[in-house]
Amino acid sequence: MDAKDNAAGRSGKADDEPLQCVVDMDTFTAPPAEQFDLFRSWHQGVADAELLQEQSHSFPAHETVWDLGTLGVMFLELPGNAYRCRWRWRHLKNPSVDNWYLSLPLSKGRHPGNWQVVKTTLQSFAEPYECMMEHDALLALFLPRDLPFIQSSRIEIREESKRFLADYVLLLHRSLPDLKAVDIPHIATATTNLLAACLLPSHERIIEAQRVIDAVIVERAAKIIAKNLSDRNLTPDRLCRDLGVSRSRLYRIFETAGGVSNYIRHKRLIKTRDILADSLDGRPISTVAGDWGFTDPSAYSRMFRKEFGITPKEARAEGWRGAQAATLQHISHADSRAHTLSGLLLRNSFGP
Repeated sequence: MDAKDNAAGRSGKADDEPLQCVVDMDTFTAPPAEQFDLFRSWHQGVADAELLQEQSHSFPAHETVWDLGTLGVMFLELPGNAYRCRWRWRHLKNPSVDNWYLSLPLSKGRHPGNWQVVKTTLQSFAEPYECMMEHDALLALFLPRDLPFIQSSRIEIREESKRFLADYVLLLHRSLPDLKAVDIPHIATATTNLLAACLLPSHERIIEAQRVIDAVIVERAAKIIAKNLSDRNLTPDRLCRDLGVSRSRLYRIFETAGGVSNYIRHKRLIKTRDILADSLDGRPISTVAGDWGFTDPSAYSRMFRKEFGITPKEARAEGWRGAQAATLQHISHADSRAHTLSGLLLRNSFGP
């Protein structure tokens, strides 16, 4: 077993140091027949795991845990359907802890690292719970028992709130390697406010969680834009309908990117830039531009030069050396909230 119990990112370290995961362990070096038992031992005292078939093959698993003060984030990579592994997860009758946890079983998307949430549940280790698992990964957010809005032993979450929380936890997990120790208090506060707004919604709670809610809306918008980037009918009005937000709110949360239209244009310019850098694609520049909504060649050339400091012809001729370094500077650096959780989430949602 390759197991490392790292010191917490904030313990004895400068606030500006990167946040470190406190647990990083796997089953890879154990004999195949012993891998599931090793995995089972990781959760002693809180839950039990049972393999629902003969243990005739390996059970490769990798678990990382991030300490966020009163909160914790666990990401567990599992054998999944590729290994045809099916196993049962069951809470113990007398667990050693009674934390709540938001559980997100995941399946692999089309692209590496593109996880799809299978379902979202909020459970307490102190309550009976059992489920069958055959997923590719599990992402969990652990919560303290004493949060005022989860004092009840039974909590119902609306489906829309479940989807919203799932998007947030995925975005938070993706952002963890970019966080610093100084961010931890803000993470706990922002996440707690968002949970309260979803579980016990009120005007005051929604206002407290607004920045984090905006970050999740941006993440959803970014996915819609990426999926429909070549569609000339992709407009701010359409995004408003798909996201269920007003036009003014959409413009406000995309203000850091120079507006939603500017963000879409930026993403389309990146697409044309990557195509022009491909020596195997010899289509005329005007054709490439037109395929991504740029119908005026002169206007396209001006926008391209302003964005990347080079003309489309020069980009094609040079193979666009160092293209990956090009970003919208005001997206990456102008946000004064870059060192807060919400600022980081927004920045990570916008991407290059």
